[in-house]
Order: sequence, then C-alpha cells, then structure tokens
Amino acid sequence: MYGNVSVIDVSETAQILNEDPVRLEQFEAKIARGEKIEPYDWMPKEYRRQLIRMIEQHAHSEIIGALPEGTWITRAPGFKRKMALMAKVQDESGHAQLLYNGAETLGKTREEMINDLINGKSKYSNVFNYPAKTWADTAVIAWLVDASAIINQVLNSKGSYGPYCRALERICMEESFHLRYGYDNVTTLATGTPVQREMVQDALNRWWKPIMHFFGPPDNASVHSEILMRWKVKMASNDDMRQQFLNQYVPKILELGLSIPDPNLVKNKEIGKWSYSDPDWNEFFEVIRGNGPCNKERLAVRRMAEENGAWVRKALHKNAAYTVPLS
Repeated sequence: MYGNVSVIDVSETAQILNEDPVRLEQFEAKIARGEKIEPYDWMPKEYRRQLIRMIEQHAHSEIIGALPEGTWITRAPGFKRKMALMAKVQDESGHAQLLYNGAETLGKTREEMINDLINGKSKYSNVFNYPAKTWADTAVIAWLVDASAIINQVLNSKGSYGPYCRALERICMEESFHLRYGYDNVTTLATGTPVQREMVQDALNRWWKPIMHFFGPPDNASVHSEILMRWKVKMASNDDMRQQFLNQYVPKILELGLSIPDPNLVKNKEIGKWSYSDPDWNEFFEVIRGNGPCNKERLAVRRMAEENGAWVRKALHKNAAYTVPLS
C-alpha cells in the first residue's frame, strides 16, 4: 500500500492506461511520499495530458481574465485606482507567462497553446465570459473571483508537479495583493453613497452565479477529478472548494451589509456545509461550449493581439538566429 493507493489499484490503472505497471507503481509511490515530479521524470501519458490541459487552461484564464478589467483602466475613478488596476492587469499577464513556461516543460509549445486557444480547442475559466458593465464589476471580480482563484491555487500549489507548484507559489503571493485591492474597492462602494451601494449590490447579483460556477461542476458530474486527485494534480474536489469559498466569504459579504442573491443559501451547522440554489449548470456548459455572453468577443481580442504581434515575434526570431562574430 502506498498512501491510499494499493498495488491492486496500480495494476488495474496500468492496464486501463496501457502503462508499465512497475513504472506506474514507482511513480505513484513517489507521489505518496510527498515528492515532486519533475519534467525529466517518467510520468504516465495521462498524467502529462491532464497537466497540460490544466496548466494551459490556467494560463489562458490569466490572459483572458485581464480583459474585462483592462477595459476599465482608462475609466477607473482617480489616478490611484487607475495605477492599481493597471498593475493588477500587468500581474495577470505575468502569471500567464509563468504558467505557459510550466506547460512547455511538458512538451507542448506556446505557439500550439495559443493556436488552440484562438481556435476554441483549449478552454479557459467560464467566469471570464461575462461583461464588466460598471466599475463595481471590477471590484467584485478582484475580490470574489480572485478569492475563488486563490482557494484553488493555494491547494494545488501543494500538488505533485514541481514546475506548476513553484509557479503557483509566486502567483498566490501576488494574488493576495489583488484580493486586498478588490476588498478595498468593494468596501469603498458598500460604505459609500446610496448610488454606490446600489451599484456594487447589482454587480454582486450578476456575478454570483458565475462565481458559483467557478470551481466547476458538482463532483458527480466532473470527469477529471478522481484521477487528478489521486495523482495530486488537483488537491480538493470542486464541491469542497466551493464550500470553502462560502465558509470564508459569505460572512465577509454580509458584514458589508450586502445581500447574497440566493434565498436558499443556508449553512447546516451540524455538518458544516452550505446548501444553495442550483446555479444552472446548463448555462455553465453552454458557456464552456463557447456560447456565453462574451466568448466570441474575448477570443476576437486574443486573435487580434496575435495577428498584430506577429511582426514582433518574427523580428525576435530573426534576431535570435543572428550570431555576432567574436572579435
């Protein structure tokens, strides 16, 4: 027995995945000991595939996630908030750089990843396919969407793949500043004029469902969770992370005098779990399939950026191939 994985489990898994059972047993034993898997280590093809899918999706989410907030840089109220939002958007682009680097260690090139994003083959977080209609939307995104991301990323930073874990450790440090920035903005609006309070309440009403979607479908509908958790690529189930978010942030939201747009949201104190309304998983899957309010707009922006930046990449590749003769 290695951790909670038996030799029989390993043999069955090896047969299903068409992998060498001895190598797979050694691989799972290493993970069970808490050691990291590095790019030069042997790993199952499915482990590599799932990691590429997961890290690539995370990288795309950082890039796409900067778009709804980025449109508000020029309209942010005051120079201080313009600068803060600009710094946040810049951070998100830096996070994508770290994550694309991490995914490249698994054998997929950045060009392939970007092409798959633009062509709709690769996904990104559903929450970024909704519009930021007001300044209050950016505040709710920076606080509650980033809070959801931190819960996911802090857990996964303790996972099994070294490059991803190290990238997440740095990303989480910067995201903690984003969280404080978002909380400050929400607090300012929630304790401001009646118009400001109405604006932030309206933003919360519209973003609550996408935030509940953020962690993914219920565990019984997730196709990836079991094998990812066994290999410590994913460290908690979708439902457990959603419960952690509710435990941490529902009290903070209510403290600000804001209401949560779910009449069925209630905590069973005996079992420590929240009940909530079905957040319309049909809508979630429609957004994932590319039919959300802003899917086409988000990809169009990325396609334009890729096309407009082609000459820069071409120049860099040309210069990289040129070698200055030694004197």
